[in-house]
Amino acid sequence: MDTHTPMRAEPGTRGHDLRHHGDAEVRDDGSALVDLAVNVRADTPPVWLREHVAASLGSLAAYPDGRAARAAVAERHGLPVERVLLTAGAAEAFVLLARALKVRRPVVVHPQFTEPEAALRDAGHTVGRVLLRAPDGFRLDPAAVPEDADLVVVGNPTNPTSVLHPAGVLAGLARPGRTLVVDEAFMDAVPGEREALAGRVDVPGLVVLRSLTKTWGLAGLRIGYVLAAPETVAELERAQPLWPVSTPALAAAEACVAPRALAEAAHAAHRVAADRAHLVAGLGEFAGAGLRVAGPAEGPFVLVRLPHANAVRHRLRGLGFAVRRGDTFPGLDEEWLRLAVRDRATSDRFLRALERAMPTPA
Repeated sequence: MDTHTPMRAEPGTRGHDLRHHGDAEVRDDGSALVDLAVNVRADTPPVWLREHVAASLGSLAAYPDGRAARAAVAERHGLPVERVLLTAGAAEAFVLLARALKVRRPVVVHPQFTEPEAALRDAGHTVGRVLLRAPDGFRLDPAAVPEDADLVVVGNPTNPTSVLHPAGVLAGLARPGRTLVVDEAFMDAVPGEREALAGRVDVPGLVVLRSLTKTWGLAGLRIGYVLAAPETVAELERAQPLWPVSTPALAAAEACVAPRALAEAAHAAHRVAADRAHLVAGLGEFAGAGLRVAGPAEGPFVLVRLPHANAVRHRLRGLGFAVRRGDTFPGLDEEWLRLAVRDRATSDRFLRALERAMPTPA
């Protein structure tokens, strides 16, 4: 990445593997590695949630009925049910948005989760990119978003940069005739969910996406939801197949927005923040070797830049650790790695491995 180039909007290109995700690092020969590549919280789902999902299996003969789960999500955010759409993970929501909404100039703010752009491209759209810069801390300047963009997609906190954008800055992107999509898949990992837009009804064109995959370890179950104006929800719902969310996933959704679960998630968010601070402090010991942490990090992962990152990543695999390569994210190159936040003991083991994996000074 040219760090001397200002934040800019540019046409999207196919130079990055938009379909590469962290799970590729821990499949097949990587299955035995300590996983710092995937952003799903470790030691999840908890026992109570597994038992709750298992109890729903007795209802598999009936078609899924999402009314109770939809009402529970609506209540969690203080919204009418007409503003909620349950989806098979946030990834399905990106596909629905790409296929159902009639847009002329979609723009994706990068570096961020690549699935929104991939879905838009698959639906035949030409996608513009706003590339944020490392020297600016990957902060968004709203002026970089083209005024004529009628669909803008941004993550908050953003994967992979771990930047938490101010809610006011994002809300300020709203325009008449524009759909503003804010991916809040990791917001429940932020203490107090500060800067969240979920539940807001005063921002025109706002679409908020949430995932229950990350905090609760439900990647294999596929459950998320959309919060948007009723007319947008209806448009997306028409693009869904019948019964898109399974009965076990509906049971999980209802359980994960209940008061007990929200309290547990809030506690976990504070623990993740403490564990992240421990990891970042340990990474600071490698500053002399050229390692830099993008920040301040606010999500359950950190983005680091270091010389020979690709070689370091391969050495780490040999030492038993999987980390996420950064060069598949538009705006990043081979010098970047994303690290999931784990407990302090795991981070300490990783830091010792990193010391061994770093290039030997000449």
